Amino acid sequence: MKKDYYEILEVQRTATAAEIKKAYRKQALKYHPDKNPGDKQAEENFKLAAEAYEVLSDDNKRAQYDRFGHAAFEGGMGGGGFSMDDIFSQFGDIFGGHFSGFSGFSGFGGGSGQQQVYVKGENLRIRVKVTLEDIVKGTEKKVKVRRKVKAEDTTYKTCPTCHGRGQVVRQMNTMLGVMQTATTCTACGGSGEVIDKRGADSDSQGLKTIEETIPITIPAGVIDGIQLKINNKGNEAPTKNGVAGDLLVLIEEQEHETLKREGDNLHYDLYISFPEAVLGASKEIETVTGKVRIKLDEGIQSGKILRLRGKGVPNLQGRGAGDLIIHVNVWTPKKLTDKQKAFFKEMQEDENFTPKPDKNEKSFFEKVKEMFS
Repeated sequence: MKKDYYEILEVQRTATAAEIKKAYRKQALKYHPDKNPGDKQAEENFKLAAEAYEVLSDDNKRAQYDRFGHAAFEGGMGGGGFSMDDIFSQFGDIFGGHFSGFSGFSGFGGGSGQQQVYVKGENLRIRVKVTLEDIVKGTEKKVKVRRKVKAEDTTYKTCPTCHGRGQVVRQMNTMLGVMQTATTCTACGGSGEVIDKRGADSDSQGLKTIEETIPITIPAGVIDGIQLKINNKGNEAPTKNGVAGDLLVLIEEQEHETLKREGDNLHYDLYISFPEAVLGASKEIETVTGKVRIKLDEGIQSGKILRLRGKGVPNLQGRGAGDLIIHVNVWTPKKLTDKQKAFFKEMQEDENFTPKPDKNEKSFFEKVKEMFS
C-alpha cells in the first residue's frame, strides 16, 4: 500500500504551499544521492519525496488527492514513475547551491558541470465514456489513439547553437557590473539536439503518426470529470534522449436508465399499486450487480425510504461502498371502472381509510434530511 504523501513530507494536511515546499527541500537534501552514494533506500525515499511534492505543490492535483487519495491517480497520474533526471530537471532549483550541478550523478555534469537536457513530448487528451455498471465493477477499456513517435531512421546531432546545453548564456555590462542571463535555445527548443537526418514519412521534427491500441484500467468508483493519466503514451519527444508525453483520460459517466447516482449512493424509484401498498408485497429490483428482492410491509406509505446497505457504488479510496436508496411511490390509477369507483365511494367514509399519521411517520422534510445525513 502506498504511503500517504503528507506523511512522506512530514506535514499536516492543512500545510501551506510554502510549508510543503520547505518540507520537500528538507527531505530532498536529506536523501540526496550525493549525500547517500550507493544507498538504494535513500534513492527510493528521494523519489517518493519528489512524487509527493509534485502532487501536493499543484492545487488541482492536491484537491483530487485530498478527495480520492492515491486512487485519483490510477494509471500513473500524479508523479508516479519519476526518474532522477525528471526530478532534477523539474525541481532542481529547490536544492539551491547545496549540490552544484549534481556532479557525477545520473548523467548530470561530470567534471564539466554541463547538465544533460531532457525534453518531454506533448500530452494527448481523450474522453472515455463509462456506464454505471463499469463504475461499480471497475473495468478495462481499449482505445485507439493516434500518437506521434520518432521515425526509425531519424537521427539527431548536438545543437550547434547551444552546444547541447539547451540554453544560451548571454553577458551584459551594466552599471552594477557584468550580468549573466540564460535563455532557452530557440534553435533546438531547449532539447540540446537538432535533426541530422529525417526519417521516411516523418514531419519536420522527425516524427511520424501511428495508431496504437492502449488498454486503460478504470478503477471502481470513478466519478464524472475525473482525469486518469497513462504515463508515456502521449507524443514522443522530438529528440533522441527525450521522454514521451502522457495520455490524459477524462472520464465521462453515462446516465443510467433507472438508477440515479449521488456520490457513492444510488437512488431508485419503486412504483407500487394501491393494493400492494395495502396488502404488502414482495418486489424484485434490478441493480447493477444483480437482482435483489425486498419485502414491503402491509400499509406501507408513499414516500417511504428503504436503504440497502453496501449496494451502491464502491468508494474510490477503498472505503466500502455506498447504499442503494429505494423511494417507494404508491401509484394512484387515473381511470377506474364503475365497480371500482363504487368500492372507493363506499370506503370514503370508512374510518380505516381516514389518514391518521402517528408520531413515527416522518414528514417529507425529515425524510430528506435523514436521507442526506
